[in-house]
Amino acid sequence: MTVRLASSIKVSALLRRVDAAGGFAAVLARGDATAGSIAIVTRDHGETRLLAATLAPSGGYEWLPIAEGEAIPAWIERARRNDPDLWVIELDIPDAARFVAETLATS
Repeated sequence: MTVRLASSIKVSALLRRVDAAGGFAAVLARGDATAGSIAIVTRDHGETRLLAATLAPSGGYEWLPIAEGEAIPAWIERARRNDPDLWVIELDIPDAARFVAETLATS
């Protein structure tokens, strides 16, 4: 049996890791504390991307960019309308995708 961490714990861990590394992290939209899905807005080297856990061919999940630049606010609006439990987190740190993958690894 696999035990899954609550979304609020995952988000808290990510925020602390980014802060400890000298980056900026903020909660843009708070979702369900226990089971809310998580989307991450990254700002890295002048590029803005939105990452989400996507089902990989291996059966696990990997964090992939699903929107970029000006398309991000519209994606977030649609997603929150369909899933009000969605967390939206913003990270401003070099190699943000690595922080996400390491901290929020899901199987």
